[in-house]
Amino acid sequence: MKPLIVAEYVEPGTVQFVFRDYAFRGEQAVRAAEVASCAADQGAYWRYHDTLFLNQTGPASFVDDRLKQMAAELGLDTEAFNSCLDSGEKRAEVEASIAEGQELGVDSTPTIFVNGTEVEDWHDFNAVSQAIESAAADG
Repeated sequence: MKPLIVAEYVEPGTVQFVFRDYAFRGEQAVRAAEVASCAADQGAYWRYHDTLFLNQTGPASFVDDRLKQMAAELGLDTEAFNSCLDSGEKRAEVEASIAEGQELGVDSTPTIFVNGTEVEDWHDFNAVSQAIESAAADG
């Protein structure tokens, strides 16, 4: 869905795409959101995010050593990345994102909102497109 939304609406400047991590599946999910944010400091959020999704292999998918290895494989500055991860500096940011999702009633991912209104048929591009077009018409 993201590539369609970006191509159709973000690139032409119609909408702004805002992504929030909603790490609700335990400590490893929180840790994964933290490291994605560490990667964002190096302009690599989406590359790291996609790597995380491709490397979910079970309960030990996102242990620190493995997370650091992924950063190295992506060519990130591992000293900066490891320092970010080890310091826990992104924890409060991730916890705030989780709290925001809870306040909005998010109970699964992905969840798509257009101007604060949840799009129930998030998997249907026509439904998302209709919500965007309607919001744009409302000004």
